[in-house]
Amino acid sequence: MTPAQLREFLLGFNAAVEEFPFTPETSVFKVKGKMFALSALDAEPLKINLKCEPEMAVRLREEHGAIAPGYHMNKRHWNTVTVGGIPDAMLRELVEDSYDLVVAGLPRAERLKLDRP
Repeated sequence: MTPAQLREFLLGFNAAVEEFPFTPETSVFKVKGKMFALSALDAEPLKINLKCEPEMAVRLREEHGAIAPGYHMNKRHWNTVTVGGIPDAMLRELVEDSYDLVVAGLPRAERLKLDRP
């Protein structure tokens, strides 16, 4: 997956926005003000931080060398994924899981607006 394809995929989720609160190089993708992904899209190799359920995060790290504890993040809840180190379909699933975890933590009224109760 290219950086452009990754950006397009991330922005395809309901109410997803890209912001740059840390540095101009670090894209932070949010839904309703809550971060669900961040990446330096120009970096080589391309990596992305994604939220993950703690038990699943540990399992994924054990099974895939391209998945590590979240760089500069809460290591219990975030993974850093090297794009290209896992199949694109799996990357898409992990991004969707990250988005869904963040949406699940939003107030019910906000979730309903996103059509994801």
